[in-house]
Amino acid sequence: PSYYAVMTYAEDRALREEVYAAYCTRASDQGPNAGKNDNTPVMEQILDLRQELAQLLGYANFAELSLATKMAESSDQVLSFLRDLAKRSKPFAAQDLEQLKAYAAEQGCPDLQSWDSGFYGEKLREQRYSVSQEILRAYFPIDKVLGGLFAIVQRLYGIEIAEQKGFDTWHPDVRLFEIKENGQHVGRFFFDLYARANKRGGAWMDGARDRRRTAEGTLQSPVANLVCNFTPAVAGKPALLTHDEVTTLFHEFGHGLHHLLTRIDHAGVSGINGVAWDAVELPSQFMENWCWEPEGLALISGHYETGEPLPQDLLEKMLAAKNFQSGLMMVR
Repeated sequence: PSYYAVMTYAEDRALREEVYAAYCTRASDQGPNAGKNDNTPVMEQILDLRQELAQLLGYANFAELSLATKMAESSDQVLSFLRDLAKRSKPFAAQDLEQLKAYAAEQGCPDLQSWDSGFYGEKLREQRYSVSQEILRAYFPIDKVLGGLFAIVQRLYGIEIAEQKGFDTWHPDVRLFEIKENGQHVGRFFFDLYARANKRGGAWMDGARDRRRTAEGTLQSPVANLVCNFTPAVAGKPALLTHDEVTTLFHEFGHGLHHLLTRIDHAGVSGINGVAWDAVELPSQFMENWCWEPEGLALISGHYETGEPLPQDLLEKMLAAKNFQSGLMMVR
């Protein structure tokens, strides 16, 4: 989370450039730490071995081998789709970029660079819609968000979610929850939500255990790990999420539900297993929609000090800003 915070909010342009250069050239032969922990030889070896594997299995290249388990029929089809998407998106991206350049120039930055786009993009969003992720953060304390998330999935899927205590874990921040349906155990999931030293960045869901029927005939229930890198509670305040982070949480929880609510008893195809990679994002993208629906937002938002729901004017501004710079995002 530190990189994006600097790129979005740091007023010091030289600092943004320094962090950008270090981030984009990490573990490479370029940049301020050129050669340190350089992964180039490892990447070249991976590419060579992938090509060798593909040819041994009768494929022209690794891209074709990869598509053997996906919905797309060929690499040409994938490239055609991406080129068509780029062609349709570029006019909107160009419009977004010109608006961003013009705004940056007004603010004293006539030569917009890559390390400036996030900073001035956020400033322009605030000017145009009078709303920022930091303003919204106060309305999304973690416990309110989780309570609303669980209420939404209970309505959608008829399940109950309860927190478990007294379990072994890899860090004190980790929380464990059980899912039941009609009083019957369905599965469990771990939440590891906060950033800390030496933890991998980003957000993801892993299947820790698959649902399956054992050789003895007993049913093994699934377990999932859901991992994020949110800012933890600090200075007497609870952990507060931006709306983008709320959307990330719902996304990963969608993957978790996909894995946990399966009714298939064969591990190789239960949950997320055996699902084509170009289809596996459907449940997670579906869950994101509830972060934008007024009914869903009413359940997951409440000011951390007063409990006041997200004000209607802020909600309307947030919805208006939903597709801000979407053209640029599409072509990145």
